[in-house]
Amino acid sequence: MTTRAPRSSERDRIDYRFISEDEFDRMVAAGELLEWAEIFGHRSGTPAEPVRSTMATGRDVLLELDVQGARQIREAAPEAVLVLLAPPSIGELERRLRARGTEIEDVLARRLDKAEWELGERGLFDWVVVNDDAEEAAAEVAAIIGSSPPHPTEGSADP
Repeated sequence: MTTRAPRSSERDRIDYRFISEDEFDRMVAAGELLEWAEIFGHRSGTPAEPVRSTMATGRDVLLELDVQGARQIREAAPEAVLVLLAPPSIGELERRLRARGTEIEDVLARRLDKAEWELGERGLFDWVVVNDDAEEAAAEVAAIIGSSPPHPTEGSADP
């Protein structure tokens, strides 16, 4: 869920759950978020209940997080398998963000600075998958999800 306004193509409860700052504050105070962080002037987080209830059935859960969220998950669930999906380069990331056309220049600059910092945090993760080709990256992530050991032994993904 997020406190930011939806982009033109996004729909509430489909892409994200868009909530007010007050509702987010209430959820944080009530311990209803598994992880949360401030990201570029808004806050985003993962509601704990759906994750916990799904895991209680024996099923795995895939979360899309930034490094701040991944750190919180690592602390709360050391057995979690963390995968960093990395751009081929900061230059390519900039090209992709500019092509998307959703950020103003100062937000774009902050995103790129944060991306450099996040890539420096790769040691937090069990795997690093470079998203040079979306289908190949998806196949690598699927292989990691399907593997039983929590840490890599071989393959194209970097440990």
